[in-house]
Formats: sequence, structure tokens, C-alpha cells
Amino acid sequence: MNELKVPVITIDGPSGAGKGTIAQMLALELKWNILDSGALYRTLAYFMQKNEISLKNFSERKDEIKAKFNVSFDPGTPGEPVKVLFENEDITSIVRTEEMAKLTSNLAAEPIIREFIKPCQRDFMIQPGLIADGRDMGTVIFSDAMHKIFLTASIEERAKRRQTQLKRQGLEVNMRNLLQELEERDKKDMEREHSPLIPAKDSVMIDTSNLNPEGVVKEIKTYL
Repeated sequence: MNELKVPVITIDGPSGAGKGTIAQMLALELKWNILDSGALYRTLAYFMQKNEISLKNFSERKDEIKAKFNVSFDPGTPGEPVKVLFENEDITSIVRTEEMAKLTSNLAAEPIIREFIKPCQRDFMIQPGLIADGRDMGTVIFSDAMHKIFLTASIEERAKRRQTQLKRQGLEVNMRNLLQELEERDKKDMEREHSPLIPAKDSVMIDTSNLNPEGVVKEIKTYL
């Protein structure tokens, strides 16, 4: 089967723009597969930490990592995070912490890590179709995608959303710290040498600051 025949919709954008929620809603509605690329990187960070694998010995252990790196995603229930399954074990609550996000942010900038992850991401492109959520889905990983969406929102709105998300997990967060962390993550994502966070030239830009998820999906469906 020619993989290019598999329809792909990419959803890119910065942290807190609503990528995960919108990708989940579209995947559930279309009954397509879903790829949460950020969670894929987090799962690799988790696996490396658990097995004491560093960047220094990543190359020599690459075959071992590849053999054991079995990740899948379940769109789950609207309003809940997309489920992350590693070796069929639900590790969602482990990989969706702020601690894992910080660890992954540094790791994801490394060319050797991005090179390893790319074919893993492409493997999710199976029938009937794929909703791919990330930061370089439309520019690098699925540059051949049928449709490309780039979501954005004000940093204040993104921080509020992240705060709500973390509170739901029973965590207390300081809004000032959250804003600072988002600014740092944005800067790192946009300025990194490999696969920086930028909209694909043929993507549709949607500002989600004043839209609810249903409104965003409605706009995307108008475009589709």
C-alpha cells in the first residue's frame, strides 16, 4: 500500500494552543488514528530515564530501544487527555507531568533523537487516516499531508488552559511561573536549529484565543 494514499491532517502549534483537544475531537469524529507527537517524545524520555540511557550511549543502544519502543495512542474520552500506551500499559499520568515536559524539551532539540523519532511518527500513518498533533507535523514529518492546520493563542490564554489542565490532575501551579515556562518553551521551540516551530506555508492559521473547541473544529471543517 502506498503510504501517501493515507489521508493525514496535521495540527501544529505552541503548547496550550489546543492541539491535543482538537486532534482528539477530530479523531473521534472521523474514527481516524491519532498521533500525539509530544507524548511520543515524552515516552522516549521516560523510557530512557527508566533504563538509564543517556544521549552519550543512545547510538550504541539504538537497536535495543527500537525493539522495545512500542507506543500507541487511544483518543479516549472528550475532556480527558489522549491515552498513551507503552507496551500496552497506560502511562498517561506519568508522561503528562511538568517534570517530564521539561526533561523532554531539552531532549527533543537533539538531532539524534529527532532522527530516531521521525520513522516512529510516520508509522502511525495507517488507514483509514491520521490526525497528527505536534510542532513540526506539517513542515517536516508529514509535509505531504492533505490538510495542515496551525493553531495559535495568546500566551495568557495558553497559560490559563495549562493551569486548568494541571489543576484537574490535582496539581497547584503559580501563574507567573507558568507564563515564564511557556515563554521559555516557545523561544526554545521557535529558535532551535532542527525542525523549529513555524507554520507550514500551505497551512491554515486559526487563533483559538476566543474560540471554544467546538468553534475551532467548526472552522477546520469549513476548510476541509
